[in-house]
Amino acid sequence: MSEPQVIAVKKMWVFLFLLCVYAFCSADQYRQRAEKLMKETPLIDGHNDLPWQLLLRYHNQLSKVDLNKLNETQTNIPKLRTGLVGGQFWSAYTPCDTQYKDAVRQTLEQIDVIHRMCQMYPETFQCVSSTKEINESFKNGKVASLIGVEGGHSIDSNMATLRVFYQLGVRYMTLTHSCNTPWADNWLVDTGDDPVQSNGLSTYGKKIIHEMNRLGMIIDLAHTSMKTMNDVLQISKAPVIFSHSSAYALCNSRRNVPDEILKTVVRNPTINSCFTSFLIRYY
Repeated sequence: MSEPQVIAVKKMWVFLFLLCVYAFCSADQYRQRAEKLMKETPLIDGHNDLPWQLLLRYHNQLSKVDLNKLNETQTNIPKLRTGLVGGQFWSAYTPCDTQYKDAVRQTLEQIDVIHRMCQMYPETFQCVSSTKEINESFKNGKVASLIGVEGGHSIDSNMATLRVFYQLGVRYMTLTHSCNTPWADNWLVDTGDDPVQSNGLSTYGKKIIHEMNRLGMIIDLAHTSMKTMNDVLQISKAPVIFSHSSAYALCNSRRNVPDEILKTVVRNPTINSCFTSFLIRYY
């Protein structure tokens, strides 16, 4: 190798070294900034299936598991602390095959295990049901624990059950899971794997939306059909969420949200103004 070539190689290695140093420093800068923001403002995760894992693995017997040492799941207390999670919506989920059977009872058992988590680990979790309580929990260095019911089949088409769930701390409900309810169509309708049943929301389904608005329970459109999404966006007087959905343009699964729905959210003056108010209130 000639001397000019040796010099060129040395320069290339110096350049690569400096590039790596710059990239490392930049990444470290962004991490520090992110950590600062998360220590000042609670990061609230919209969906976590740990309660379902506790049912599958331990039959909800919390005495048989230590959440500080649990390694078989994606969530444990050290991971929540490392991730600086300020608030967590725990999912109270029961499968679609419980519909028309014991869905209400099984959902109540999942709500119960979430409350017992807060009681067993009071130094880490605080069950909350309001903005004020979220802020208090965050100031005290705890994970504000909220409840979301995953699947409208959990209320057995009963308004009283919906209201009781709210009284027990449920603050959002996913309208469908992977099955139709008697009042709302799920995402499998869009794939042709489930038949159209309500063509979006039925008349009773619209009454459920109004009642959720009245209670202050957030409407979650994850898992719903496009027609259900559109129907809700037409009538809801409060912001909606997609608790664990991506954009369809980024990941073309029918469980994700197409651009036309996202644009409808932006165009809807009621929803959009509510979102603005929400952002000002929380951020």
